Amino acid sequence: MKIVHVEDFIHPDAGYQVNMLGRLQVQQGHQVEIVTGEMEKIPDFLTAFFGRERIQERDERYRREAGARIHRVPLHGFYSGRAIFHTFKLFRKVRELKPDVVFVHGEDTLTGILFIWLARWLPYPLVLDCHMLEMASKNRFREYFRSFYRRFVTPVILKRNIPLIRVVDSDFVEKCLGIPLSRTHYLSLGTDTDFFQPDVPNKAHLRAELGLDPNAFVVLYAGKLDEHKGGIFFSETLKGKLEAADNRPIEFLIIGNTVGEYGKKVEENLTISENRIVRRPTQRYLDLAKFYQAADLAVFPKQCSMSFFEAQACGLPVLFEENEINNMRAVGDNAFTFQPGSIESFREKLIWLASQPPATFQGYSTQAREYVLRHFDFVPIAQQYSAVLLEAAEKWNNQGVGSTHGPRTS
Repeated sequence: MKIVHVEDFIHPDAGYQVNMLGRLQVQQGHQVEIVTGEMEKIPDFLTAFFGRERIQERDERYRREAGARIHRVPLHGFYSGRAIFHTFKLFRKVRELKPDVVFVHGEDTLTGILFIWLARWLPYPLVLDCHMLEMASKNRFREYFRSFYRRFVTPVILKRNIPLIRVVDSDFVEKCLGIPLSRTHYLSLGTDTDFFQPDVPNKAHLRAELGLDPNAFVVLYAGKLDEHKGGIFFSETLKGKLEAADNRPIEFLIIGNTVGEYGKKVEENLTISENRIVRRPTQRYLDLAKFYQAADLAVFPKQCSMSFFEAQACGLPVLFEENEINNMRAVGDNAFTFQPGSIESFREKLIWLASQPPATFQGYSTQAREYVLRHFDFVPIAQQYSAVLLEAAEKWNNQGVGSTHGPRTS
């Protein structure tokens, strides 16, 4: 089957859903193409983390490693975090690729809405997905947009029976967009647990390589150090000395770059920390495993990214802020929450975790790995995504309205 993914923004070095899904679907035997926006028009807040230099070379490296090609289409620009494509060039590119099915990521983006409205005339079936949570919807015009969507977009999705995948277990699409949950699929995000796994025998070597104390309690943060991820909040947490109850040293391994004036403040705070901090620049997704394997605990000061799954798969308990989605993830002793925005709460929980007896903490580590294996192992989940896409392609062809090149079912 030839699958074309359409996504507003893709960076080949990242660990986004499409990066992983494309690679795994190629391994399943499918032909995969990814259509996305030109990097030159992507806002700095999206590109600063990985950078945009040598993007063609990096796209080509992703093709060699993953087997999926990235095609970049011109943009008019970005607005409210959404790409505004040159519409004709976008649809021409997708049609040129002759897909059996098109997976449009983001049912509430301008791109997604255009595909939905044009679905009746497109020579291929569509599948959509939704990543939204109520708590993440901050735009002051959101109620107007939802009313518009319920009136002019949802009826098309329902009438055309366009499959919609919810990647988070939330009622957002029903509550806010009027799409019954019974008309959707729930398929979670996750990680490749064969690639991301603990490496206890090699832990001491990894720490020596990074300049970390082999006996320290090592706390890892991997991600953007910007406002959205709580960069200043995190750096201010580290200003006063943190030490475990048994005087075991607490060290920090921070992976990620800072940008602009906000980043300067983050750097100033980290510089005066009384704890040892080992810094490394932003890493490619496939290069992150060794850093997780060297640590004891992963933290997310504010927004929790998909790195949560990689950390847990490597046996790292997680400390993150209390909110709707994090409470659902902290189902046992695999993860722990602190009061949002409270440096005191964050520090108390971190010190408490660092002070746990080794046998107790090993139990937390085991539960972290088991949690991902039970619920978020993306290898079998990717098969389920492909099954939804294949079903859409087969229904399309059975109706006699499919593309002229016929289905590929390999």
